[in-house]
Amino acid sequence: MVGKCYFCKGRVSKQKVKVDFRWGEELVVIEDVPAEVCEQCGEKYLEADVYKEMERLAKGRAKPFRYTTVNVFRFEHPVPAG
Repeated sequence: MVGKCYFCKGRVSKQKVKVDFRWGEELVVIEDVPAEVCEQCGEKYLEADVYKEMERLAKGRAKPFRYTTVNVFRFEHPVPAG
């Protein structure tokens, strides 16, 4: 258990979350992922075995239980150098 957030030192609690997971060029959404989440900034912490299972799901050939469409945009507005 993490206890406190590495970034903001907020309190971390166990939750089930939705993760946008990229495997190469593929994007999959995995729901009900057990994680520890900072209650202040929202940073997610995943255990190694949970991450390995997400990899297995993403590269596997199992049929998803739901499909969704994702819009993709290109950021074209120039950003001034700081």
